[in-house]
Amino acid sequence: MDEHDLCRLEMRAFFGFDSLSNVIKSNVKIDPSRSPFMKERLEILFSENDLEEIIEQASEFVTHKTFKVTCLNSIALSSTAKLRQPERRSIERKIGEVIQGEADLLEPEVNFGVVLLEGTWHFGIVQESEPIWRFHMQKPHMYSTALSTRVARAVANIAVPHPEGIRAIDPCCGIGTVLVEARSMDIDIVGRDINPLVCLGSRKNLAHFGLEGEVVKGPISEVTDTYDAAIIDMPYNLFTHITAEGQLDIIKDARRITSRLVVVTIEPMDHMILEAGFEIVDRCVAKKGTFERQVVVCE
Repeated sequence: MDEHDLCRLEMRAFFGFDSLSNVIKSNVKIDPSRSPFMKERLEILFSENDLEEIIEQASEFVTHKTFKVTCLNSIALSSTAKLRQPERRSIERKIGEVIQGEADLLEPEVNFGVVLLEGTWHFGIVQESEPIWRFHMQKPHMYSTALSTRVARAVANIAVPHPEGIRAIDPCCGIGTVLVEARSMDIDIVGRDINPLVCLGSRKNLAHFGLEGEVVKGPISEVTDTYDAAIIDMPYNLFTHITAEGQLDIIKDARRITSRLVVVTIEPMDHMILEAGFEIVDRCVAKKGTFERQVVVCE
């Protein structure tokens, strides 16, 4: 699946800017396990222009946890070339030898990282991404038209990049693919669907992964609460009997209950989104072979 543009859209939602680089420097703290596209995060403790200065600072560093040191230049990072393995091992050894603490290369309690990026050395704590979403790929209840877990997780992040204090709704939740990803990231989200069987399947999918979440049977027109964000994987004409008017009604109802909407659709809906009173603020196309889904961010 070509998800490059989806990755960039998620990046913009998280960090507020776009970058063609494979590394981002930001003050915004995101758990890398939230994203299906992030490999790791380095929480920088200090930076220097010279490696010897990093080693000198590290010599004053005391840790009561077992540790190891990893040089992160195993691939090219932005315009900084990859460092060869012997050089990386040498850097790791030099820093590890001066840190005041107990080294453990197999099961360390903390992983310190060092990286050269565009002429500056950074030292800090590495948090590696855990691909939690992979465990959600095999659900008890599935159907072929549901979003993939990777896309669902990214869409949840795009809709709710910073979950604290945010209430969200998926009013056409189907089998609960987005709900499972959102709830696994502690996003406060509720689900609805007009089909009682898929509501039941959605609840069972949540329970299967030990997740809690409310799933209510009923149309979006019956929602009376308001939410900070909504996610709608639009019912498709190909697989449902919904009309264009029915799709427009869904978006109009979404405008009534939320100020931020992420629409996933296989057909152009800009005219409906604008007619409902939303403004399109960002978008991308996620491709799988010849099949395309538009992800449209509306406010």
